[in-house]
Amino acid sequence: MSAVQTTASSAAPDTEYFWHLARASLLAAVATAFLIFHQARHSFHEVREAFVAHMRRTNRDGAAVVAAAAASAAKKKNAKSTKRRKSKDDSGGGDDDDVGTFVVGFFHPRCSSGGGGERVLWKSIQALGELREGKLATKRRRGARMTATSPPSSYSSDVLANCKNLCVVVYTIDEPSDDYDRRTMDDVRTRFSIVLPSSLPVHFVHLHELKHFLDEPKRLTLIAESWGTARLAYHALGAVNPHAYVDTTGCAFTFLVARVLAGCRVGTYVHYPTISADMLSLVRERRPSYNNGAEIASDPMASRLKLAYYAAFAVCYGLVGGLADLVMVNSNWTRGHIERLWKLAGKIRVVFPPVDTRSVRDFPITGRERMIISIGQFRPEKDHALQLRSFAKLLEIHDGAMREVGVTLVLIGSCRGANDRRRVDELRELARELQVEDRVKFVLNQPYSVVRDYLRRASVGIHTMWNEHFGIGVVEMMAAGLVTVAHDSGGPKSDIILRPWDFENDHSQTLSGGDMPTGCLASTMDEYAAMMYEIFKRDGSSDEVLKGVREAGRKSAERFSDEEFMDSFKEAVLSSSLFETGDANLLLRFAIFVVVMAVLVRYF
Repeated sequence: MSAVQTTASSAAPDTEYFWHLARASLLAAVATAFLIFHQARHSFHEVREAFVAHMRRTNRDGAAVVAAAAASAAKKKNAKSTKRRKSKDDSGGGDDDDVGTFVVGFFHPRCSSGGGGERVLWKSIQALGELREGKLATKRRRGARMTATSPPSSYSSDVLANCKNLCVVVYTIDEPSDDYDRRTMDDVRTRFSIVLPSSLPVHFVHLHELKHFLDEPKRLTLIAESWGTARLAYHALGAVNPHAYVDTTGCAFTFLVARVLAGCRVGTYVHYPTISADMLSLVRERRPSYNNGAEIASDPMASRLKLAYYAAFAVCYGLVGGLADLVMVNSNWTRGHIERLWKLAGKIRVVFPPVDTRSVRDFPITGRERMIISIGQFRPEKDHALQLRSFAKLLEIHDGAMREVGVTLVLIGSCRGANDRRRVDELRELARELQVEDRVKFVLNQPYSVVRDYLRRASVGIHTMWNEHFGIGVVEMMAAGLVTVAHDSGGPKSDIILRPWDFENDHSQTLSGGDMPTGCLASTMDEYAAMMYEIFKRDGSSDEVLKGVREAGRKSAERFSDEEFMDSFKEAVLSSSLFETGDANLLLRFAIFVVVMAVLVRYF
């Protein structure tokens, strides 16, 4: 009995010793993590201050050059004009040092690509340039027209002051060169007809040597891509740390780096959710798709594992989404999905993407060629194969009537790299298998002037992506006067073609001003082929209903013009906390740290 008591008494101190050791180790680990975190925050802060100091030196050097030039010119003029000019120069010199000292960083690694996402990027930067020049939103608000000269009182004076000192930084994986800035601006002007205000400083941070972070993974795609973009963002913000970080590519896990480590305000423009309830449904129902391979869909165990993987990722995606100060989405369809996932985020604003409707809205409605076109990047989700099969089916209808009249299909889009080029080669091979290669043309990586020419000539537009987040190409075709057949899902269904054409109904009674159809919606190969046949059957004749559909589609497309986007984007920025300065969460973080340490000490 005494031996047992001796053993128990000797074990008690050992247990207590190890318990205290574990508690001390835990406290030390928490304190170390907190110190490392704040050291990282301090390092990012120093990077930001260094860039701001560089901008101030640049401003002073530029002002000195201007002053020297003015002094030299003054010697050639009379004293009166010299005095007047000097007074004018002195009056504005005090604020020049702060020009470009409020930094807005855009995370868009492939900024030189030619897709709709890049158009959103450059139009957003153009909108910031207008804010810098004092051109505020002019969008109607509660029935009252806002003007640039009378900003609403709800706009923070701090935000308005930062707008005047804007500087933009774009993070890209493009290879640097001496003339990169000029070539990029020329390409933006040529491809998108976008000219940035000359007063807006735009800088590029090149991450070309780190582009492998974005290599397409073969397995665990969602995790691997998110980890790669977060690593790239870490290096990007380590080069230039902005006050406001804006992601325009859908890389939500970069918010962790920007908000938590770098201390930036975070804004995002979401083109489509990285994961959605529809993706979960595909896996749950074991339906094959471009992101749910047939080998997994056919295996019950693999499907269950993938469903668990998707569900866990969706939770993490929702948490990081809540870090954003400003969330803009491109459609009501996207907003519905983001609202279900990002429950911690604030108000989600629908800002329809910009479409250049002005340059195509004067194209003639009649006299079109028997041509079908599609506009979109050559990515798997665009489902160009369905377009080819629908076109082949069209040529078979009614004993090849459409083949006899010479209907053709033109696929217009950009290729981002080797994978896209390989995909185009596969589509060419499919066209040969379907025996339509002589009537199909691929137009790759062409400037917008070439795209406009096809929009002017074509009669029908086709779009086949299931659950397309918006559909810029759909709007472009409608604005140009094409009768557009889009997929009966996603943004085209919820926001763009709100009145689809029902060929069984007589719409002649609506020609006098009623609700004319604005386009067509289809889902299957047979539906696409049948609708295109009905359109071409009426085309070339004096069909007033067909003409009315073209005009109604064009009018409807004006809801998505460049001007509408600029106003909506500026209003969203000005009414949010994105451009507010200061770190409002510093005290909160310190309080959380104190509470955590107190709990650990008290209970452990």
